[in-house]
Amino acid sequence: MNAGALYDPGEPFDAGRLRVSALHEIAYWQYGNPRGKTAVYLHGGPGGGSAPEMARFFNPQKYRVVLFDQRGCGKSSPSAELRENTTWHLTGDMESLREHLQIGKWLVCGGSWGSALALAYAQRHSQNVSEIILRGIFTLRRSELLWFYQEGANRIFPDLWEEFVAPIPPAERGDMMSAYHRRLTGEDETVRLQCARAWSKWEAQTLSLAADDARVEQFGGEEFALAFARIECHYFVNAGFFSADGQLINDAPKLCGIPGVIVQGRYDIVTPAQTAWDLHRKWKGSQLQIIPEAGHATTEPGIAQAIRGAADSFSG
Repeated sequence: MNAGALYDPGEPFDAGRLRVSALHEIAYWQYGNPRGKTAVYLHGGPGGGSAPEMARFFNPQKYRVVLFDQRGCGKSSPSAELRENTTWHLTGDMESLREHLQIGKWLVCGGSWGSALALAYAQRHSQNVSEIILRGIFTLRRSELLWFYQEGANRIFPDLWEEFVAPIPPAERGDMMSAYHRRLTGEDETVRLQCARAWSKWEAQTLSLAADDARVEQFGGEEFALAFARIECHYFVNAGFFSADGQLINDAPKLCGIPGVIVQGRYDIVTPAQTAWDLHRKWKGSQLQIIPEAGHATTEPGIAQAIRGAADSFSG
């Protein structure tokens, strides 16, 4: 991420925890101007957790920025918990948090899985969304999941794919997501951690055009990897808990009238540009910006600047 192109949000002016069920409690932070236009940034994964850098796309003099850790990850508790953890629990948590913080409408911004959650929320609660900014579009269609976890991305990263499939016996490799899910939810702690690290590192190594050793190290850490891999795999084997394959694309017309910007890396291997294109075609009035020489991550050239530029354009 080009630090010179982004804002310094400073320290959060508020931090807290919100009990959203008898089991789950989510952590949240607020940055910027308490009286500014409100934006909520949705992290990826699912299971990736928030970071202060996510507030840097927004002018802190004009925006009140809300970050929160979704169920089971980051500083939310319990960690890596799969019970009561679905897309619709998370959209409900967003509404609970919005009401708790006494927010009317807010700009909803998210990347990767965060783009899917943003779409799911906005399609269900459009009356509470002022604008939408999305990056690296991911909608959990079966074709998207198979591309990255079965056949497609493996042809571009055969060396890294070999590491990814290593924990799975050849006889089970015809359905990698199910094979991983059995192990990530199994009783053997050693196997769980081995598979969590392999799953997480596969994604960490393919997010950007250039290697990022610090990211790979972060994703390979025990606590992060277990939450990230378990929650991702849980969502993926359950097709995002959507009622039909392609629900988020098919329901995109519900967003008509909400200003939106879609930012997509041309060489994104994790979530290829076809999904962004499909969404743009269904969401009339949306702006699609395909960023050249960029992969999936916000650290890619042009992606961070495009998100910041979209936020600036909506700042009023």
